[in-house]
Amino acid sequence: MKKPRIIDAHLHFCPSEPYFGEIAREAGHENNWEHLSREYRRLGIEAGVVMGNRSLDPEDHKYPPGLFYCVGIDRTYLKGSTLSDAAERIEVHLRRPECVGVKLYPGYNPTYVWEEAYEPVYRLAELYQKPVAIHTGETAGPGALLKYCHPLTLDEAAARHPGLQFVMCHFGNPWLMDAAAVVDKNPNVALDLSGLLEGRVDVDDLYRRKRGYMESLRTWLDYTGRYDAVMFGTDWPLVNLEEYVEFIARLIPEEEQEKVFFENANRIYRLGLES
Repeated sequence: MKKPRIIDAHLHFCPSEPYFGEIAREAGHENNWEHLSREYRRLGIEAGVVMGNRSLDPEDHKYPPGLFYCVGIDRTYLKGSTLSDAAERIEVHLRRPECVGVKLYPGYNPTYVWEEAYEPVYRLAELYQKPVAIHTGETAGPGALLKYCHPLTLDEAAARHPGLQFVMCHFGNPWLMDAAAVVDKNPNVALDLSGLLEGRVDVDDLYRRKRGYMESLRTWLDYTGRYDAVMFGTDWPLVNLEEYVEFIARLIPEEEQEKVFFENANRIYRLGLES
């Protein structure tokens, strides 16, 4: 089988933070650019899209060549202020070619994505024709609230903003049936397959032990009928990159892999890489 070209459409890049360093070690990696770039080259990963975890200060969003980013809106901007107050700072990012979208963190933020609070972000993203990536599904800790990041909450935002491209991160896992219904219904919703595993895995053993889960993933991906809207992503440094590439390659039909691993992210995030 021909080795696919790859874009990592969902990673986090915080090389100085101990939390990310620890989960990188658990996945068999080192949380620094030298290691990540070496692994990317070895595996044929040509570019990555960082989901911002930092402030709105542009100085916090300087990334090595080959890394683009979505500016992240964390809980800071919904406590004691509104996103209208931060609109000018968000727009500074959206004017930058290396900023290819916005990342929202419902669940970590106790705000539904259809609420008025996010309207300034949606107006800017639509103006600059850049996607809004949204965390859906399980969260990294018990302090977050799942009701805000259920994939069905994205349906209302997508229906209200048909001209805006949304990305459902993590395919709403584990609510795969609901996630598939949202993607099937809304042509302006794409999805990424990041963060479905964590740490090290034996892929052969994984497919044996969790056969039901793997079949469920295949079933609901196929249900959407939209492999042109599915993107590979890792959620680095959460997973082992080589193992995750193999995991997703087994999940996606061979005839759809070029789209899922490379073409869709290049188009949806407008990365401008040569096809």
